[in-house]
Amino acid sequence: MKTNHKVIPLRRPAQESASSEEDISRLARLIAAYAPYDGAFELRIPGLHASRSSRTNQCFHSLRLPCLCLVARGAKSVIVGSDIYEYDASRMIVFSVALPVASQITQASHSDPYLALRLDLDPHKIADLVFKVYPQGLPPVQEKERRAVYVAPVDASIVNAATRLMGCLAQPGEAELLAPLIRDEILIRLLRSPIGVRVAQMGFAESSVHRVEKAISWLRANFSQPIKIEELAGLVHMSVSSFHEHFKSVTSMSPLQYQKALRLQEARRLMLSTMMDAGVASQRVGYLSASQFSREYSRFFGSAPTKDIARLRQDNRLWA
Repeated sequence: MKTNHKVIPLRRPAQESASSEEDISRLARLIAAYAPYDGAFELRIPGLHASRSSRTNQCFHSLRLPCLCLVARGAKSVIVGSDIYEYDASRMIVFSVALPVASQITQASHSDPYLALRLDLDPHKIADLVFKVYPQGLPPVQEKERRAVYVAPVDASIVNAATRLMGCLAQPGEAELLAPLIRDEILIRLLRSPIGVRVAQMGFAESSVHRVEKAISWLRANFSQPIKIEELAGLVHMSVSSFHEHFKSVTSMSPLQYQKALRLQEARRLMLSTMMDAGVASQRVGYLSASQFSREYSRFFGSAPTKDIARLRQDNRLWA
């Protein structure tokens, strides 16, 4: 990983609810059963994904949508803007808005593979549950806690619920009947956890996180178009200066940096999956200058487009 990033420290509460090794072991066995080889697997329960890797890897760039991630074996690091977040079986991580990230599995082997479970988070469902968990209203959130990525000690009750959710996959009818109830239980327990107030910001219309998420939705739908910051700020009912401040505090990036990450990731996807050449891909994602695209691509991914795509294709052949 790059060394010029800031590692976000994990703040452990005085009385921490630690997950037992037995809970984690049960979850690991279930994940291994539904992720029988290296890769990511979309499970039959909507929004539930299992992943496995038997080796550590280089930084992998992707757009991470709102989700809760639990690691049962191994460890992983994620770069968001200038920040690094590290998590493993003792720490869970929540992404509350869509973020371009660079992730790296840092602990894995063939004998003890990385095993993880991801549950997508629906801000509308969060909003429905917030008023039940906080009937008197949300406690205030500190300005420094606006950021959209939260790492916290893993909660044994959440691991237990996640294990029961996975267990529904093996029982006829339970995935349809019981899984939605267990999903709600996980969300309620997450909202009642030490990071619950911050997670609740996802569904609270007046929160800075929710407003930034609205701007992010526009950027994702229009990333190839020039940004007009005044119009984007107006969309979320903020002044330009306030919008810049809130956007960067939530995402660790400026709106322009966020757009650039979206453009470069999409250009890379186009070149890798459709055999599109760099010139056409750069135009498709909104670049007017091929030389500027090449410079920014090299800075972002570490090598020029042609060389980078050739390496990725070679890695895929070796991995197959």
